[in-house]
Amino acid sequence: MAVAQPNLEKESDDCSLLPLVHDIIKCMDKDSQDVHQELAKLKAKIQEAREQISNMPGIDSSPAEQQQQLATLREQVRTKNQLLQKYKSLCMFDVPKAS
Repeated sequence: MAVAQPNLEKESDDCSLLPLVHDIIKCMDKDSQDVHQELAKLKAKIQEAREQISNMPGIDSSPAEQQQQLATLREQVRTKNQLLQKYKSLCMFDVPKAS
């Protein structure tokens, strides 16, 4: 079962909206004409965040399907851990050291 890896470039993007809101408030305090430009930046940032959310892996799965997938993955981890412990507990033959 392969799980899609998210794009690392998208993860490094800053999704903070507070600096943009702060800039808008500053423009409004100064009665500046840049308010529309700052609002456009905020709108673009919100749209970018929406696109990132819609592209997230598993977003189209229902919560029940996600829980089922999580249970399956946990069972696989448990099985692999049991196999690893069984392998570690096997009797190993002594290998003579070369002198």
